[in-house]
Amino acid sequence: MHAPTPRTSSSARSTAALLVITFALGVAPACNQGVHTDYSTTDAGTSTDGATTTDASGSSGSTDGATTTPGTTTTTGGVEEPAPEVDWPTLECDSLVPSYCAFPFPSNVYTVAGDTPTGRQLALTKAVIPMASTGAHPEPDVWNQSDGFSGSLPAFAHMPDAVLHDAVPTPLTLEKSILADSPTILLDTETGELVPHFTELDMSHTDPSKRALMVRPVVQLRESTRYIVAIRDIQDSSGAAIAPSEAFKALRDLEPSDDPSVNDRRPLYADIFQRLEAAGVARENLQLAWDYTIASKENVTGRLTHIRDDALAQVGDDGPDYQIKSIEWDSHEEIAARVTVNMTVPLYLDDPAAGGRFVLGPDGLPQQNGTAEYEILVLIPYAAYEGEPCPSLAYGHGLLGSKGQTQSGTFRRFANDFHYTLIGVDWIGMSEDDLGNVAGMLVSGEIDNWDTVADRGQQGILNFMLATRLLKGGVFGVDEELAYGGEARPELNKVFPNIDTESAYYFGNSQGGIFGGTLMAVYTDVTRGLLGVPGQPYNLLLHRSVDFTPYFVTMKVTYPDPMDLQMVLALMQIIWDRSEPGGYTAYTREGNTLPNTPGHEVVLQVAMNDHQVTPFGAHVMARSIGAVNMAPVNRPVWGLEEVPSGHVGSAMIEWDYGLMDEPLLNVPPLANDDNPDPHGWPRSEPESQQMLDKFFREGVVETFCDGPCKRDL
Repeated sequence: MHAPTPRTSSSARSTAALLVITFALGVAPACNQGVHTDYSTTDAGTSTDGATTTDASGSSGSTDGATTTPGTTTTTGGVEEPAPEVDWPTLECDSLVPSYCAFPFPSNVYTVAGDTPTGRQLALTKAVIPMASTGAHPEPDVWNQSDGFSGSLPAFAHMPDAVLHDAVPTPLTLEKSILADSPTILLDTETGELVPHFTELDMSHTDPSKRALMVRPVVQLRESTRYIVAIRDIQDSSGAAIAPSEAFKALRDLEPSDDPSVNDRRPLYADIFQRLEAAGVARENLQLAWDYTIASKENVTGRLTHIRDDALAQVGDDGPDYQIKSIEWDSHEEIAARVTVNMTVPLYLDDPAAGGRFVLGPDGLPQQNGTAEYEILVLIPYAAYEGEPCPSLAYGHGLLGSKGQTQSGTFRRFANDFHYTLIGVDWIGMSEDDLGNVAGMLVSGEIDNWDTVADRGQQGILNFMLATRLLKGGVFGVDEELAYGGEARPELNKVFPNIDTESAYYFGNSQGGIFGGTLMAVYTDVTRGLLGVPGQPYNLLLHRSVDFTPYFVTMKVTYPDPMDLQMVLALMQIIWDRSEPGGYTAYTREGNTLPNTPGHEVVLQVAMNDHQVTPFGAHVMARSIGAVNMAPVNRPVWGLEEVPSGHVGSAMIEWDYGLMDEPLLNVPPLANDDNPDPHGWPRSEPESQQMLDKFFREGVVETFCDGPCKRDL
C-alpha cells in the first residue's frame, strides 16, 4: 500500500468550486425544494479467509482451501488446464479488458490477502484511479481500508461497439437474468444461485466508443461473498458477436500466452469455468468472466454502529444535554411553538463542520473527539398543548437541503391533524452546509476526500438518533421554557405540551427517504418509518436524476473520459456504502438485524416516473428490505410479493399519475408540460397521510385507495 499522504482541506477547495456549481445550477440545489415550501456467511466452498495472492510476476501463495475436483482439460490450444485453485495475482491493470485499465471492475485482482472478515483487503493503485483534468490524482489509501467491494456496484466492462439485443435483461425483464441462457450472468459462488440484475450501456454521453457495459444487481449483494460475472453473446453494431480479448481467449481456450497475469490465473479460471458450468453456463462462447468479493458487514456498518452504541450509552435515557436557543410562539397556523435547540453530542469527527472526517483509533473504529453542538428544530403543534399525546416524528429533508424543510405546510398540517411533534435534523454530510465541500471534490477531482461525505453522514445519522432520544427521554417536554407563552390561544397560557415519550417515528422524503433506509436499519428508539420517494444505491440513482444533471456538467469537465467518470462514481460508492442505504437495508427487519439493534418495518411510498429518484432504485430498496407490493398494484414489480391492504410488515406503495414510463436507459426522464415531475405528490395525498398514521400507530399498512393508488392529472 502507499503511505498516507496529506489531503487538501475542504475549506481550501470549496469556495471556488461552490461558485462553479451554483452557476451551473442557477440556484442552490435542494431536492424538491419547491415542493417543500407548500445473505451472511463467507463462501463455504471458496472462502477467501486466509488466502494469499500471487503477484504479477507469478510468485506463488497459499490458496483458500477450495475443494473442487482437479481437471485435466486440454483444448486445441495445447495448454493443460490445472487443478482449480481460488487464488489471485494482484494487478495494477487487467489485460482482460485492454481498452480501459481498471476494467473489469470490481475484481479480486485489485485485492491482496488480509487478516479481515473476508480474508481480502483492497489493494488499488493509482493506475486504476482516474486523473482529473486539474491534475489531481488521488492516492488509494482511503479505498484500501476496505476488505472487499461495494455490494451496490454494477460490474463494469468495456466491449467496443457493443449493442444490446432483446435477450439482455432490462429493468423490466429481470426474470431473464436468472436463466442460464442469459447473455449476462451474476453468480453467487456460495449458493450457486444466479443473482437478478439488468445490463445496460452507459448512454449518459454521446461518445459511442466510450460506453461502459454495466451489469447491475437489483438486490443488495450478500456481505463477505464471492461473485462471478460472465458475459456472452454481446453483439456489435453489425450483429456479429464481439470477440473476446486476447487475454481472456487464452484463459477460456487454454491457449499459450506471454501475459504473466494470464498464466497466473489459469488455476483460478479452472474454478470460475467449473462453477459457471455447474450453473449451466458453458465456457465455449464466453466473451468475458471474472470474480470479486463483497466487503464484510463489519467493514461497512461497524463504524456507524460503534458510534451509535458509544454515544447512546453516554447520553443515557434522558438524551443529550441541550439548550433552547429560541422559541417562536404561534409560528404557523398549525404550530404553537417553533423551538430552535442546540444539542450537545459526542463528536467523532476531527472537525464538526463540513469536511470533517472520522478520527480513527488503532482498531480502525472512530474515536470520540470531545463534543459538538448541532442545531435541531422542534415544531410542537397546537394539538400537543390541547392535551393530545403527540409522539415525536423525525423528518429527513431533501438533497443538500436543511432541517428547515420540516416546516412545509403539508408536514405542519399532518403534525397537527394527526398529533405528532416534528423534529428537524440536518443530514450533515449531505446538507446545504456541505455543498461547498461536495462541489470542491467534483471540481478539483480530489475524490479521496469523499470519506468526508460518508463520515460526516454517519455523524448526521447519529444526530437523528440523539435528537429522537432527547424528545423521547421526557426531560425536554417538561422544560419550563416550553409552557405556552403565545397570544393566539390565551386559554392555553402556561400549559405544557403533551409530548408522548412512549413512541417515536421517522418520516423522510427524497434524500430523506434514501438515507432514511440507513437510519431505519440502525435506529434503536424508532422501529417504524416512512421512506418517501426513496431509492438505492446512489450509483444507480445519479445518472437517472434531473437533480444531478448540473453536477455532471461539472464532472464532465473534471473527467472528460466517460469511463473515467463511471470509475469515479464507482470509487465514491465504495466509500459511500458506510452511510448510504446500499450498505444497510438488508439488515432492516427482524431476523437479520445489526448487533444491538431491534427489527424495523418501513413503508416505501413511490411515484411512478419520478424525475428525481428513479422508481427502479425504490424497487432495489424494497427487494433488499424484503418489502411487499401493496395490491391492487399499478404494475407488478419483479421479486415483490403482491399483498392486499391490511398487511402487517414492510411494504411498498406506488402511485400512478398517468405519466410516461421511466426511461430504461441511465438518463433522467424528459420533463415537459405533458410529463411533469410527480416527485413531491404522494406525500400530499390524503390517502397517503391516513396510511402513514395507521402504520405508525398500529404497524398495519392500509392503502386507503379505492383500487390501485392513482390520480389523474
